Amino acid sequence: MTFSDLGLSPSIVQSITDKGYTTPTAIQEKGIPAVLSGQDVMAAAQTGTGKTAAFTLPLIEQLLKEDRPRSNQALALVLAPTRELALQIAENVEAYSQGTRLRSAVVYGGVKINPQMIQLRKGVDILIATPGRLLDLYSQNAVKFNQLRTLVLDEADRMLDMGFIHDIKRIIKVLPKERQNLLFSATFSDPIRDLAKGLIVSPIEISVTPKNAASKTVTQFAYAVDKPQKTKLLSHLIRTKKWQQVLVFCRTKHGANRLVTQLERDKITGAAIHGNKSQSARVKALNGFKTGDVNVLVATDIVARGLDIAELPYVVNYDLPNIYEDYVHRIGRTGRAGSDGQAVSFVTVDDAADLYGIERFIGALIPRAHEEGFVPQHPVPEVALDTRPVKPKKAKKPKSAKPQGEPNQGSNGPKKARPGQGKHKPRGNGGNQGKSQVKAAIDNPTNAKPKRRRFSAPTPKAQ
Repeated sequence: MTFSDLGLSPSIVQSITDKGYTTPTAIQEKGIPAVLSGQDVMAAAQTGTGKTAAFTLPLIEQLLKEDRPRSNQALALVLAPTRELALQIAENVEAYSQGTRLRSAVVYGGVKINPQMIQLRKGVDILIATPGRLLDLYSQNAVKFNQLRTLVLDEADRMLDMGFIHDIKRIIKVLPKERQNLLFSATFSDPIRDLAKGLIVSPIEISVTPKNAASKTVTQFAYAVDKPQKTKLLSHLIRTKKWQQVLVFCRTKHGANRLVTQLERDKITGAAIHGNKSQSARVKALNGFKTGDVNVLVATDIVARGLDIAELPYVVNYDLPNIYEDYVHRIGRTGRAGSDGQAVSFVTVDDAADLYGIERFIGALIPRAHEEGFVPQHPVPEVALDTRPVKPKKAKKPKSAKPQGEPNQGSNGPKKARPGQGKHKPRGNGGNQGKSQVKAAIDNPTNAKPKRRRFSAPTPKAQ
């Protein structure tokens, strides 16, 4: 089957051909006709299977038949959880709509809002946005949805994990009720189905990937290593095996920064990309990695699904993820679009439980690899595969959403309050004096500052 057989116009097919694609993937083969039918769609597809094109291509095809958007209006809205993913979708939309009259825009937090407001004044056919920044723009009347005909939730499972549920509900409330809804996710988990109940009507369900499966084009290895030797092993593998483009995942932002510093001491160019980096720094690091100026890109899971590097050959799990689903998304950065890739994981004895959990999650043992000179003093025991079914995770209770800005995208989560923090212990007469001061300020606002009481010295008692 070709893209022409899916009902796409010759101009769009030509733009796909110019990007080097000739045969649709499984999700594209099923998803494009479903979206073109005008029905609501729920689609689950593995990372790296081309699901972005599965909704952007038919979306462009549909919008070419629509009237032009009015000022500050958007005809189609695509919501994405991270800036990186939003930018990736925007790049695809721009490439596939090249030579057409369609206008698109991408908005996200971490940058000045005024240029985005100016960009929306003429109206756009496709608006790609992160939820927090979109609500900011809507609150300032910079974007309106009277003409909206299609809503797309991309990486819906990730949006729920990041606590966007309240923002999504607020956005849905201001959209027209008559619209097409497209929900794309890595899995059809229970929280995703709960979200779909209030969003999608009689959807076409598409699932093209076995649950929790890793891509067959990715070769996986696990190196048992002592924790102090992890950086030395990484530098050794990069030099001896002549790895030229390596994406490395760390659990924490500080760990990512520290690893880049250590690699540069070994004369290996690296850059870190995570939630604490400014947008300009993240774009600079990613562009440098794509052009080859940066040999190693060190990232946290918050940006894992937003990275799209063509023919990326190597992914390294410097730290194993403790959320096993993230392992699939990490290694899914390589082996994309049919190309081969390698995924290497460093495992210390403290990581053994996570390794066994990941193997149980993907339903396969990860082959062990050994490197001379790096035999661990604390070996990781090899155990048989646990074939018990994985219990679905219970959905976390969503946090109350803040109306402005993006939620903190750091990997360490919110800080916990110290014991007693935030509690005010009244002094003296149990706080009644403070209450009287507040009442006095309300009754007499021109003299809000209460007068200090003067007390006479107590008369000494006779001895």
